Amino acid sequence: MHTQILFINIAQLINVRTSNNQLRGNDLAELPIIEDAYLLVENGLIADFGAMYELELKIPILPKNVQDITGQFVMPTWCDSHTHLVFAGSRESEFVDKINGLSYAEIAAKGGGILNSAKKLNNTSEDDLYHAALIKLNEVAKLGTGAIEIKSGYGLSVDSEIKMLRVIKRLKENSDLIIKSTFLAAHTYPIEFKENHQGYIDLIKNEMLPIIATENLADYIDVFCESGFFSPTETDEICKAGAALGLKPKLHVNQLNSIGGIEIGIENNAISLDHLETLTANEIELLSTFKGTATLLPTAAFFLRMQYQPARALIQAGAAVALASDYNPGSSPSGNMNFVTALSCIQMKMLPNEVINAATINGAFAMECIEQTGSIMLGKRADLIFTKKIPSISYLFYSFSINNIDKVMIKGKWVG
Repeated sequence: MHTQILFINIAQLINVRTSNNQLRGNDLAELPIIEDAYLLVENGLIADFGAMYELELKIPILPKNVQDITGQFVMPTWCDSHTHLVFAGSRESEFVDKINGLSYAEIAAKGGGILNSAKKLNNTSEDDLYHAALIKLNEVAKLGTGAIEIKSGYGLSVDSEIKMLRVIKRLKENSDLIIKSTFLAAHTYPIEFKENHQGYIDLIKNEMLPIIATENLADYIDVFCESGFFSPTETDEICKAGAALGLKPKLHVNQLNSIGGIEIGIENNAISLDHLETLTANEIELLSTFKGTATLLPTAAFFLRMQYQPARALIQAGAAVALASDYNPGSSPSGNMNFVTALSCIQMKMLPNEVINAATINGAFAMECIEQTGSIMLGKRADLIFTKKIPSISYLFYSFSINNIDKVMIKGKWVG
């Protein structure tokens, strides 16, 4: 069925591009905009756009569906390149424990943390997990997310990790969002393997990965490379096992400690290195030459009351910075990219233009979907955020607690 929608009198059409380039340094603050614009959506794709004064010449015969959106801004949807959206239940009791002063180790000793989520997930059916995840996916879509990466990692057993990945595959099949799947069995060690790390790594390599390859269940592989979790050597072994089956690394590194995860990620041609709260000057230099994306997760630092990532230093060094939500039940129980971007301005001193680019173009690079989305470009999917009537684009981040989104379009369809 042929469908056309023409939007006219757009206050600003934001992030208009003619080519796909990962943005670094000063380029991250360059945000091409067309004032007083029109945009034509045809069969779910961006078919034409330009300034209103060009409309009569470029589209002499208007389509039947013309929508006047005077005063509204239009921009690409958010590309949230790091989430754990598939999970069972919530962990607000641990939230209260943290307020009462318990440490992460003390909460874990009580059966909390990742192992708590794993226990809940093991007791949840695939169907229940899928339906709960679909609700969360629709919620973040309404908040402007059009592309999202989702990790496993709360299964920690063959059956439960595969169950999570099958849920993500079902979400891919039944959603218009661009969804990328990441295998993260190396999230922590199950209790039974606490003293037998190689045993669990062998389980990942010999039992989980063959099923994933057979059923085509993942796009990427991830490891939580951190003190008390997976060492750089263990991370390297898991990355190489994944790469042998075509899974590229997207890694958790330098959240709590600097232990060599960045070097391992670079050696293994990681697509992205994520978290990065704890960085040395040498590591910032390494990330400046890293061809992949340095993905920052400020809402995790916010929720855990940790230091924020050194965004300004990374940008000034020339790293390709992206922003993502880290949506998960333990350390960032929100997938609201509007808050992620506002927090990045407020706490990490990123400019409004920089956060838009980091959360659209560079996020799309971190998920390898830049050919489909991430900017306003001819032939890309019509994945669009329509703001309410606001005074400027900076107002989106200045008014951080207000929902300034009027409507969201994914692949040319309104998110209901």
